[in-house]
Amino acid sequence: MADNPPDYELADRMALTRPDQVKAIGHPLRTMILQLLHERAATVTELAAALERPKSTVAHHVEVLTRNGLLRVVRTRRVRAIEERFYGRTARMFHVAAEPPAAGEQMPTDFNDFEVAARESATAFEQGKLWGFIRHARISKDQAALFWDSMAELIDEFDRLPRSGDTMYGFAIGLYPTNHPTLPTAE
Repeated sequence: MADNPPDYELADRMALTRPDQVKAIGHPLRTMILQLLHERAATVTELAAALERPKSTVAHHVEVLTRNGLLRVVRTRRVRAIEERFYGRTARMFHVAAEPPAAGEQMPTDFNDFEVAARESATAFEQGKLWGFIRHARISKDQAALFWDSMAELIDEFDRLPRSGDTMYGFAIGLYPTNHPTLPTAE
């Protein structure tokens, strides 16, 4: 296994600026494909086997991700008369751009990483294997932005861990404004 996965060059971060890019990562199967490609580049055949889905279905989703700039062919090899393509991510981390989309476009809002994490973590919770914390703090928008940059570094560290062991672990992190109550300013 690579010490610094994956086994191909890619950008650290990529801002998603178009609604079609955001929609592309919102599909659960495409999200799984992106997660698998954190390990190493893979062919559609390898992805289909790992996902236990038909090759044609996986090929469709790979094409959607490629068309939207989230995947690219990182190498090829000749197998008999066919050129086999290995796909890789274009960036370690994708994030929705802070700037508003172009006029007339609207970013999709029909997916939530925490909903995915909640579904994935239910079994771990039932088995007493879920590690989690939730905290609330009244901070400025600038402090929140600086803290998020620190969390992005932690995510990057997690993504770069050497792949080993038999268990796939999920790592969910977020920062969001809430209506959580606050104490009045001390006098």
